[in-house]
Amino acid sequence: MSVPHLDARVIGGKPMLLFGPFAGFSPRFLKTGSLMDLFRALKLHNVVPAAAAGLRNLDLTRYLLGQLLSTKSQKLQELRSFLPEAEAEDWSLVTAGQRVQIMKRDPKKIGVLQFGTEVISSEGIAGLLGASPGASTAVQVALDVLGHCFPEDMERWSALLGTMIPSFGQRLSEAPALAETLHRRTQQQLFEKR
Repeated sequence: MSVPHLDARVIGGKPMLLFGPFAGFSPRFLKTGSLMDLFRALKLHNVVPAAAAGLRNLDLTRYLLGQLLSTKSQKLQELRSFLPEAEAEDWSLVTAGQRVQIMKRDPKKIGVLQFGTEVISSEGIAGLLGASPGASTAVQVALDVLGHCFPEDMERWSALLGTMIPSFGQRLSEAPALAETLHRRTQQQLFEKR
């Protein structure tokens, strides 16, 4: 889940300014899946937890429904709160991807929403459930996949991972000097002229 934001990217060699995301809906579990995916997945054991998760998160449910029902002009108005001079003819609505929300049974709350990305693995194969990993979570998700698929190798790899990821194995909230150093280095790399 993400909130509206502007995002500058280079796509196909062309500089682009993206705005979003707006909520969408599809019964498909994959972009090219079947229109019946959602309906085939509904079973008695998962309908109640899903309904409970929705009811426990009514603000989010209302927000997403509002997003689904918003018109192109309403979306343009939201864009104009970030970029007042935006004109409809300069922008295109594009479905950028498909994200899924994890809902789980919970012994105390019946059903809960789980935010983020969950790694599941078995016999050397791993999959990701939940929101697709973006730049802010991709490294942690990759580390989680390594930890799930190769737990016996993680200690042996820790020195190499530490050189690749200076904060590996540390909580930046408990290492303010390291956090400041990494913040400064990241800013230099992001904003230095190329």
